[in-house]
Amino acid sequence: MQVHYGLDKIPLIQKPVVTSGTFDGVHLGHKTILDRLKEVAEECGGETVVLTYWPHPRYVLGQKSKNELKLLSSLDEKVNLLAAYGINHLVILPFTKEFSQQSSKQFIDNIIRRGLKTFKLVIGYDHKFGRNREGSFDYLLEHQSELGFAIEEIPRADVDHVGISSTKIREALENGDVADAYKFLGDYYPLTGKVVMGDQLGRKIGFPTANIKIDETHKLVPSDGVYAVYVVINDVHHQGMLNIGVRPTVDGLKRTIEVHIFDFSEQIYGDNIEVRFIDRVREEQKFASVTELQQQLVVDKKNVIRLINS
Repeated sequence: MQVHYGLDKIPLIQKPVVTSGTFDGVHLGHKTILDRLKEVAEECGGETVVLTYWPHPRYVLGQKSKNELKLLSSLDEKVNLLAAYGINHLVILPFTKEFSQQSSKQFIDNIIRRGLKTFKLVIGYDHKFGRNREGSFDYLLEHQSELGFAIEEIPRADVDHVGISSTKIREALENGDVADAYKFLGDYYPLTGKVVMGDQLGRKIGFPTANIKIDETHKLVPSDGVYAVYVVINDVHHQGMLNIGVRPTVDGLKRTIEVHIFDFSEQIYGDNIEVRFIDRVREEQKFASVTELQQQLVVDKKNVIRLINS
């Protein structure tokens, strides 16, 4: 997939079949639209183009702060998800207040028609665009003779039958229901961060961990607890168990994310790794001693292996 930041240096694209949206999480509802995008491109001999925006429009427009709205995807994660789904081109436009003031006509003329030279535009049934979300599929139909490109709206029934929304996924993750999030996303929820130095207590009790620092402050982190995860390091998948929480048995002062990677001993300090959540094993607990914690971790590991193998 080719990634283009802005419209200035976009190469000649063969019959661009375009869709537009934030695509936070790239969940099953989004994939319904992307599947149709790929079908249309194959039918007409064109290339698929996803147009998206960064930062999230709701932050720029003051509708939500980063503390109120946590996103399912960092920008890098969104790029990786769309690339894995087989999209040909991703165009990322900076979303600013000035950008938001474009009328629907300006948006269509400047970006969809002249900027991307769209051959066909495919949008979801309730997609809005332009200042104050004034543009819609009805607007496109009304001005179809002036557009210079074909249009298609994904029927409401085709999207609604999936029963997916980013809100449902956020609620599941905030409750630790990562297995439900998987059903909505069609994939394991990812969390990407850098491995940093911890206090190395895990190493002393036989469960060395990689402490993960998440630099993306807007990224949604699932609720506290112990999870079965896959850990992706240099494109290799490893099994592991991950703890999110304040470690009440030890200090209970600071929320951390740390993962014990099974059968792994490589030096990865400073590396970026990705964890993918499979299921939650239990809530975080306070134990009477570090020895009791160690005994529980033995049980947790067995449960994680059972979950992964099942």
